[in-house]
Amino acid sequence: MTKWDLKEDDIVVIWAFDDIPEHLFQVWEIYEDCITGYAISGPLKGIYGEPTLDLILRRHTD
Repeated sequence: MTKWDLKEDDIVVIWAFDDIPEHLFQVWEIYEDCITGYAISGPLKGIYGEPTLDLILRRHTD
């Protein structure tokens, strides 16, 4: 379990990094050090990713 208590299909906000602004990300799977899923906003919209947990700014869904 992560500090965010994430579940499949949750939406999280990913911190801005490099030239990528903050964006929404839909969670598919949760691991000890990362999540998997797809970006649902921003320039990475529709792209699969595996961001580490430290890139999560906050949960967007409650």
